[in-house]
Amino acid sequence: MEELVKLLDENLKYLSHEIQDERIYIYVQSNRDEATCPYCGQTSIWVHSLYPRKYQDLPIQGKKVTIIIRNRKFFCKDPGCSHKTFAESFDFLKPKATKTNRLQEEITRVSLNQSSVSAAEYLKGSTCDVGKSTICNLLKKKMGQ
Repeated sequence: MEELVKLLDENLKYLSHEIQDERIYIYVQSNRDEATCPYCGQTSIWVHSLYPRKYQDLPIQGKKVTIIIRNRKFFCKDPGCSHKTFAESFDFLKPKATKTNRLQEEITRVSLNQSSVSAAEYLKGSTCDVGKSTICNLLKKKMGQ
């Protein structure tokens, strides 16, 4: 499982996993010592807090995957920065996203040639939990590029 997690991001450390019914839960945390403030670019090593962040990824062996990361919030020590804290970020996941970038790409690919209602039904059965409004929003973003 460690190797699969590293394929997603080499800055992740595998902690554990569990399989419940048709879903795999994978628990991970960052292995970085510092994070960069997205507002000012200052690096920080001062951890403010930890919180769980859940997101969906592509299925494994026909089972839906939920990854739960122990995400860290850091203090920004730059006195000129407009933010005192910031959350650790990862390249494979957009801020506030609940699905990985590669899962969003798969949802968009599946949805291009069918209605959002039928795409949502298909994806819920095989890939991830997604609604028609999420599909419409992803398609709008793709068409706006």
